[in-house]
Amino acid sequence: MTLAINLPDVVAEVRDAFAAYEKALVTNDVATLDRLFWNSEHTLRYGVGEQLYGYAAIAAFRSARAPAALDRMLRNTVITTFGRDMATANTEFLRGVPPKLGRQSQTWVRMAEGWRVVAAHVSLAPPP
Repeated sequence: MTLAINLPDVVAEVRDAFAAYEKALVTNDVATLDRLFWNSEHTLRYGVGEQLYGYAAIAAFRSARAPAALDRMLRNTVITTFGRDMATANTEFLRGVPPKLGRQSQTWVRMAEGWRVVAAHVSLAPPP
């Protein structure tokens, strides 16, 4: 089996889902953030200071998070699709003053209800 990498229409779909996630993140649109994660006990999110296992834990974290200082600038965003139903999105971000460098990776899977994050990781880069 040969897996098609980066089919243009699939890349565009994932880029749109990623952009919706980013907008929801910086505006603290918790409902959209929750909708974009796979509602499953198998979903996970490793954050800067938390390890969240399952959709319920991720949703609880989102609803309790302070909605302040969420703006950030993305750079070096790379979206790679594998076939029509799986993708990764990786990016670096700058947040705060002075800006701290962070990294974010997501695994997206096309579900019946649309593209959903099934695994995510956020970390801060070590100071230079």
